[in-house]
Amino acid sequence: MKLLDATTRNISDAAEMIIAGGLVAFPTETVYGLGADGLNPIAVSKIFEVKNRPAFNPLILHVANINQLESICYLRNTKLELLISEFWPGPLTLVLPKKDIVPDIVTAGHNTVAVRMPDHPVALSLISKTAAPIAAPSANKFGELSPTSAAHVAKQLNAGVDIILDGGSCKVGVESTILEIKENEIILLRPGGLPIEDIEDVVGKVSLLTITNKNPNSPGQLLFHYAPKIPLIFLNDDADNKLKGKRVGALLFKENKYQMEFDTVRFLSEKGDMREAAANLFSNLHELENSNIDIIAAEPIEEKGLGKAIMDRLLKASNKY
Repeated sequence: MKLLDATTRNISDAAEMIIAGGLVAFPTETVYGLGADGLNPIAVSKIFEVKNRPAFNPLILHVANINQLESICYLRNTKLELLISEFWPGPLTLVLPKKDIVPDIVTAGHNTVAVRMPDHPVALSLISKTAAPIAAPSANKFGELSPTSAAHVAKQLNAGVDIILDGGSCKVGVESTILEIKENEIILLRPGGLPIEDIEDVVGKVSLLTITNKNPNSPGQLLFHYAPKIPLIFLNDDADNKLKGKRVGALLFKENKYQMEFDTVRFLSEKGDMREAAANLFSNLHELENSNIDIIAAEPIEEKGLGKAIMDRLLKASNKY
């Protein structure tokens, strides 16, 4: 494994590695992705192997331009054009009817494919130099905390990756929002770095999907995910009983409003800024996971704007335990 600064030369070398069938971890505005040539099924299979990811869980293809998008899926919806015009590049993934060129391993056999255009110069340069869509889930072990720095990737995956491109910390810090675009309906499959309220301002009402573990057609639909290696619970009415006698790390929004003493505390945003809170979520959870504590106690966040994405990740983490 090579950990390299994301210079022009190193990005070119990373693109050559992907073209040759290797794996490259790279930064996006959301989290670090674990990338392979999205049209090479053997290369894509390495992603599942390194992450220990179940084969029924589809991947997202990352594109750098509209020509790449048109090569892998069908575009037949005026609202789709509005979404692309308004929010790409950015933290929005769209699930669309796929073309035959997309391998079944990418889509878990579905006739749709999840696609996005990342808003990060390193990611866009890498995809352009590769000249093919890059399949890239988060660069972590399946079910564990998502990486928002190159160091997080190196710690979790290490020898499983050929190259890690270090492009600094991710500015959004939670995965992309995922929408499925149907002829007469737009469905939210996963809340993420683009608030649903912003989307509805552009295309109108968005339907909500009922989450199950069965046959997902995009990432982020499992009941538990994004979890630290120690239990996470919410600070609610029965938290005292669960925390009694334990070393507790608290994950709080902007201040400690609880009548409790914690062994360690992390604040998502002491300014009360929801964008900063989202950007700090996984890095704070990584720090708490590595602290000398028995349990993480998280403050519930108002489910409005990016608060929906934050609570989605915390709820899925708590569901594991």
